[in-house]
Amino acid sequence: MTWSLALVLLGALWLAWSNGANDNFKGVATLYGSGVLGYRSALWLAAIATLAGSLLSVWLANGLVQTFSGNGLLSSGAMTPAMLAAAGIGAGATVLLATWFGMPTSTTHALTGALLGAALSAHGSVNWAVLGGKFVQPLLLSPLIAIASTMVLYYALHRLRVALGLGMDSCLCVGEKREAVAGFFAPVAAVAAAPSLEVAQGRLASCSARYGGRFVGVDVDSAVNALHVLSAGSVCFARAVNDTPKIAALLLAGAVGGALDAESALVLVAAVMVLGGLIQARRVAETMSHGITALNHGQGLSANLVTAGLVLGASNFGLPVSTTHVATGSIFGIGAVNGKSDWRTIARILLTWAVTLPLGLVLGAGVFRVLVALG
Repeated sequence: MTWSLALVLLGALWLAWSNGANDNFKGVATLYGSGVLGYRSALWLAAIATLAGSLLSVWLANGLVQTFSGNGLLSSGAMTPAMLAAAGIGAGATVLLATWFGMPTSTTHALTGALLGAALSAHGSVNWAVLGGKFVQPLLLSPLIAIASTMVLYYALHRLRVALGLGMDSCLCVGEKREAVAGFFAPVAAVAAAPSLEVAQGRLASCSARYGGRFVGVDVDSAVNALHVLSAGSVCFARAVNDTPKIAALLLAGAVGGALDAESALVLVAAVMVLGGLIQARRVAETMSHGITALNHGQGLSANLVTAGLVLGASNFGLPVSTTHVATGSIFGIGAVNGKSDWRTIARILLTWAVTLPLGLVLGAGVFRVLVALG
């Protein structure tokens, strides 16, 4: 294997790790945020569903392999190993930087920018019509469609629940309350805990909200939770179907060592993605689960159904939508419905999205220049 092909392998696996760290948890963020599952349980569900989606993507998303191998992006010629290596390294660095700050970002945007930067640095021009049709339009439209679809779906499910007479159970939260009081023999600044009982009515903020009643003999709350877990697994599965071929395309287009076929490339990428998610997902998990808006079980279910449907549909048509934008946009939609959005966190996420593609472009172009200078 030549040095250039070894760098293609390094770039692709670096990007796979970064993608897993930033993206794997996004499908199960609503489970963790609404209290259905704890962090570790949600993380392992994400890992298993991601692995399944990655392995099946060879049959479900061949169009994405073609798109992200750079086919058609250049006006003439194909992507060279040095360009592919630069794209993988540049995109991986972009995604990992966002992960370090706990910001969910788009691997698709980062990879698109890095491919564009490497192509412009090598040839000075690209096929702008292909760039606009295959890349830009799906990426811009997907979050807007996700927000609108989630709002409509949740409103429809809410109206159905009300029409069926299924309410939300309240609860009483009873616990020990400690107040600071001045000690008798101590200076005024010293305090001692005075425990007392406190009783308060609460819903989501103070205790777990539950759906009350039964429907056709089934406990509604248990059914919603089961569907929520299933939908979260579906989102992780759909994300892996959509993202794995994009990264494997770098290996296949680079023809690493002539030893990797499509199945081998996808398995290798899948394994590294799962490891990246298991080891480095915590910061993005906290932002997605608790930083955007408060969620109850039904709201999380609605967001996940929209995300899974849009991402799987896009994968089937070879459209490179950003799972990050779809999943986060769905949670944005819930925040718009329940009025509990954290606008500071949302502003930081939107800024990250705006920076991702141009940063990927700059890094892709810069890495390519360094590789050329090194021969």
